[in-house]
Amino acid sequence: MAGSTLIIEDLHVEIEGKEILKGVNLEIKGGEFHAIMGPNGTGKSTLSSAIMGHPKYIVTKGSITLDGKDVLEMEVDERARAGLFLAMQYPSEISGVTNAEFLRSSINSRREEGNEISLMKFIREMDKKMELLEMDPNMAQRYLNEGFSGGEKKRNEILQLMMIEPKIAILDEIDSGLDIDALKVVSKGINEMRSNDFGCLIITHYQRLLNYITPDYVHVMMQGRVVKSGGPELAARLESEGYDWIKHELGIEDETVGQEA
Repeated sequence: MAGSTLIIEDLHVEIEGKEILKGVNLEIKGGEFHAIMGPNGTGKSTLSSAIMGHPKYIVTKGSITLDGKDVLEMEVDERARAGLFLAMQYPSEISGVTNAEFLRSSINSRREEGNEISLMKFIREMDKKMELLEMDPNMAQRYLNEGFSGGEKKRNEILQLMMIEPKIAILDEIDSGLDIDALKVVSKGINEMRSNDFGCLIITHYQRLLNYITPDYVHVMMQGRVVKSGGPELAARLESEGYDWIKHELGIEDETVGQEA
């Protein structure tokens, strides 16, 4: 798994006939944490949906590859088995399927037949990671996200991340709606994943998450593309000065793509 690379080249995406992404270029390697920031309506969540194959988002130009394999030719479940993971901004509730059942099935779907994780090893790993995330042990037997608070859902997304161990994860506003204590716990779980086998793309509006998860690279999206990249100091400047200086520097009047995305 070491050295996995996700490459996005000249990606154009439309929804309902309206172009949202207008030439995104990005490369994420194992061992790297990237953050994408930008005002509302600039295409950040559209990017995450397009990478994972949401059917409403149509790729009209460009490519996405994972370790040289064409991601756009894969179905959604194939992308997950290949090692991509999306922690969603609004996780779905699934009645009738417990957290534990979902997690074990997800892990085994990425393993060869006959090499499934043993029940005892699975329980040990799940208990250890739930303790780190300060989750109620009873959540393992509750239906997936059903009746969970916003904070519980976000912790549950990170539990899935830690158990499934993907090659590349996209975290779409994982900090949304979290109080400071929950934010610290979620950040601790994400930082636990740091290794040369794991790359991460963090989509966020706010510097506060990056106070706890230090990115290697920070990218700013406007008008459906990446307009500026830098290190963690770029996020700090955005927090103190906002986005107007970038708009002025690049001659951008309206940073959005015309609708929320």
